[in-house]
Amino acid sequence: MAPTTALITNDAVVLGLLAATLGLIFWTASRPTGFWQKFYSYVPALLMCYLVPSIYNSIGLVDGNASGLYPMARDYLLPSSLVLLCIAIDMGAVLRLGPKAVIMFLVGTAGVMLGAVVAFLAMGIIHPEAVAGDTWRGMTTVAGSWIGGGANQAAMKEVFDVETTLFGQFVAVDVLVANLWMAILLFLAARANAFDRWTRADTSAIDDLKQRIEAYHAQHSRIPTLADLMVILAVGLGATGLSHFLADPLVAWIGTLPAEWRLQDYSLDSRFFWLVVFATTIGLVLSFTRARQLEGAGASRIGSAMLYVLVATIGMHMDLGALLDRPWLFLLGLIWITVHAVLMLGVAKLIRAPLFFMAVGSQANIGGAASAPIVASAFHPSLAPVGVLLAVLGYALGTYCAYITGLLLQAMAG
Repeated sequence: MAPTTALITNDAVVLGLLAATLGLIFWTASRPTGFWQKFYSYVPALLMCYLVPSIYNSIGLVDGNASGLYPMARDYLLPSSLVLLCIAIDMGAVLRLGPKAVIMFLVGTAGVMLGAVVAFLAMGIIHPEAVAGDTWRGMTTVAGSWIGGGANQAAMKEVFDVETTLFGQFVAVDVLVANLWMAILLFLAARANAFDRWTRADTSAIDDLKQRIEAYHAQHSRIPTLADLMVILAVGLGATGLSHFLADPLVAWIGTLPAEWRLQDYSLDSRFFWLVVFATTIGLVLSFTRARQLEGAGASRIGSAMLYVLVATIGMHMDLGALLDRPWLFLLGLIWITVHAVLMLGVAKLIRAPLFFMAVGSQANIGGAASAPIVASAFHPSLAPVGVLLAVLGYALGTYCAYITGLLLQAMAG
């Protein structure tokens, strides 16, 4: 590694800078009125969490490539985040939303997977250079983000060995295209009655859903105690330790298998792949136990905090000028999201689903837990947790479905 010329080279100082930056971003984003309220209505807080650390890197304040923070966040915070986000899944509550809500969510997942294939093929005709080389690898990170969230996006970066500059380009495509789609959904939310008349949807269950959600949160939400916080950390970090414990010997054993089996083509020899799979699986298993009650004390919030530290360390590697070299990637992203949107609208019309189910099912995939509640609350504030509930389910599916999408893209890329 070449010597760094960054002004700050001590990782402890860099971590403090990132923590202060994230705190400032979230504090300003929480302002209910004034300049910051207007600013964040146009610029998503998530984009700022990537952008500001990338500015630090671009001006030479820090050197992301010379820092050890990202490997730490990737190996420790990411698996813990996956566990704590998955532990909040209430499969019973998801099913009680009715089949149409789950169908629209799953259609959204299928739309992301299909959209990746269609966009790749379309750009191969429109502008072949745009999908040449390792572009397919970068697309896997968007698939991870648009099915699950930032944790799954980071997981795909490692599983498919996505080069940092390429990753930074697709982060920009991801955030800008996804937020354009969210703006469209918010526009439609204000016209839900007209949409529901078009689909001839029965919306009577929505009112019952609002009452059930309000009752559930009144029963389970609580102010976390120190014991709650320590147990949450024990579950997250303990499951991460167990995932490392299981992954190491498994990868060692796979390494002894015959090379002609070509397991490396499917990333099955990747220690990080198994680390993510084990962490996600442990979180899913725990969601069926009393451990799920930790969500009432804020398990997913702590998981999200870990995730945003990871986001900031990834941002330190971004090259802000890199996207200017690949403007065609935005067209690829627009084709991709259009396929998703057309499929969602078509199925909503076919099964007479309310706009609420379509919008939240879509945003639970595309935006994840950070923005699905925003779209849900556009219909009614008490419905925001529905967005979280479906988005958390997306964290579980994101790892598996994005991996499958990556294999399809790899096959098409040759």
